[in-house]
Amino acid sequence: MTTLTQANAPLAGVRIADFTIHAAGPFCTHLLSQLGAECIKIESRTRPDAFRKPHAVYGRMSAATFDQVSANKLSVRLNLKHPEAVALAKRLVSLSDIAAESFRPGVMARLGLGFDALRECKPDLVMLSLSSCGQSGPDSHFSGYAPLFGAWGGLGWMSGYTDGPPMEMRHVMDHSAGLHAATATVAALHQRRRTGQAQHVDLAAREVASAMIGDALLQASAGETPVRPGNTHPSMAPHGVYATAQPDRWLTLAIRNDTEWRTFARVVGGTAPEDSRFATAGGRICHRDELDAMVGEWLASRDADAIVGELQQRGVCAHVSWNMEDVAGDEHMRSRNALVDVSAPGIPPRLAVGTPASFSHTDAVGIRRLTPELGQDEDYVFGELLGLSTAQRSDLEAREVIL
Repeated sequence: MTTLTQANAPLAGVRIADFTIHAAGPFCTHLLSQLGAECIKIESRTRPDAFRKPHAVYGRMSAATFDQVSANKLSVRLNLKHPEAVALAKRLVSLSDIAAESFRPGVMARLGLGFDALRECKPDLVMLSLSSCGQSGPDSHFSGYAPLFGAWGGLGWMSGYTDGPPMEMRHVMDHSAGLHAATATVAALHQRRRTGQAQHVDLAAREVASAMIGDALLQASAGETPVRPGNTHPSMAPHGVYATAQPDRWLTLAIRNDTEWRTFARVVGGTAPEDSRFATAGGRICHRDELDAMVGEWLASRDADAIVGELQQRGVCAHVSWNMEDVAGDEHMRSRNALVDVSAPGIPPRLAVGTPASFSHTDAVGIRRLTPELGQDEDYVFGELLGLSTAQRSDLEAREVIL
């Protein structure tokens, strides 16, 4: 038996029929799997998940990203263009708690796997549909990828420097949408346990982007014109990212009050400046440009890691903006299983992101098994769960129902 459910994990006993593809939807089900849910990923040889493939545009010549959204999952093959495969998918859904999909609206219904059809198989089903613009509304037919979510939702416009262009979001939008979807799905599960009712969760990634800029939308509704804030903060200064003596070694700084400002100035600038413009938070914000220029000059000759140590000891919020080598080599992250090693047949071990949450009274959560090969769990899913014999499965493979 291949089931991965842990008896005391937060989502122990929950099973997901996972039809999601690419990043946002798979990240949602990946989060749920890390919390203990058994997640069965449904693909086919002719239509595997895009993240199984190298992606030269992203500079990824091996399928490393697949580890970040599919470790823990079980894998089966179903050719959903075939009616018998659709029937098997419905049987699998009938044994599941959640069905998750991230196709363009209407695709699942055309396959015979829409919410109404699946609810007939599983009357208390929780179904998640994650798409660009949602299942309803005049724009629901639009598809999109991560940069479009942020651009369309307004987050891209609000990201970047005031005097520069919008900075469009990439994977952060996929993962933000996936996180929102996971939260909504858990809420729907909770409601089902209270009421026994089915629930269709309709999440639009574009709306997730808009939810992140509520303050700017409020300004716009009041007749103001929001501007891109760059690295500034409305009540803190200095607040930003500054170059240091080492090439591409940047220091991130947030000064919260006048005491921290005086401490910072003594450590970095030698003595607190006598200029009254910077004595109070209001003055520093009013003269932010001059302040940033002065702080930039102070830090340009300093060793980033050394100065961070001094500032942290004195209670000033500062840290080097770590590159990926810094993060990958961090013992703190590894000690908390926030970084774990994963592998797959024919692929060397490599790092994947674990769960950033830990639970004091449950079994360990996080990545519990390697990334699955396509179809590697069919003995368990088709054999044990669905009760298909070896002869039946061979016949289905021969007729490309299982493909």
